[in-house]
Amino acid sequence: QALAVQLQPDLILLDLMLPKVDGFTVCQRLRRDERTTDIPVLMLTALGQTQDKVEGLNAGADDYMTKPFELEEMLARVRALLRRTDRIPQAAKHSEILSYGPLTLVPERFECIWFDKTVKLTHLEFELLHCLLQRHGQTVSPSEILKEVWGYDPDDDIETIRVHIRHLRTKLEPDPRHPCYIKTVYGAGYCLELPSSAESAVDVDSPRAG
Repeated sequence: QALAVQLQPDLILLDLMLPKVDGFTVCQRLRRDERTTDIPVLMLTALGQTQDKVEGLNAGADDYMTKPFELEEMLARVRALLRRTDRIPQAAKHSEILSYGPLTLVPERFECIWFDKTVKLTHLEFELLHCLLQRHGQTVSPSEILKEVWGYDPDDDIETIRVHIRHLRTKLEPDPRHPCYIKTVYGAGYCLELPSSAESAVDVDSPRAG
């Protein structure tokens, strides 16, 4: 963690099986420190169970690879993460603010205005929400999300999307366990459904909106 603060790398390859402290803890510390919170983290591990992957993504990893893996695949994922984190600042300088109803995305600060409340997002959460907002009211497939947000389309990587959707719901939904805005369309993908501006004005004063 100290090296990451000092060197400010473009990306961190983090092995979970570290000698003194496990990689989950290191990743959590990186995400809590504002100096390293936006550095992309690719976890590498021999722990291949779904629960291990979920724990790694919940700790703040952007992506997770299970050993053994092909070097070409790892390099492809590294390039995809670097493209994503490099692309956002450039796009943010020229992008207009995207808004619908109670939600406004603010690219230059990687945050959103949600029912008049400012919510800080990670780079990945911002891109994921941007992807859904651009297709408001439409179902976006896992393949489309992976290609647009992560920059690749691996097989059977739906768990990565699920974890980050869960993070967004925690920040935006009144009850993340029963989402009313970021909806799962079973067997098809995810859909962002927001009230119109007129409807959201009513929602702001309702108990659900806080």
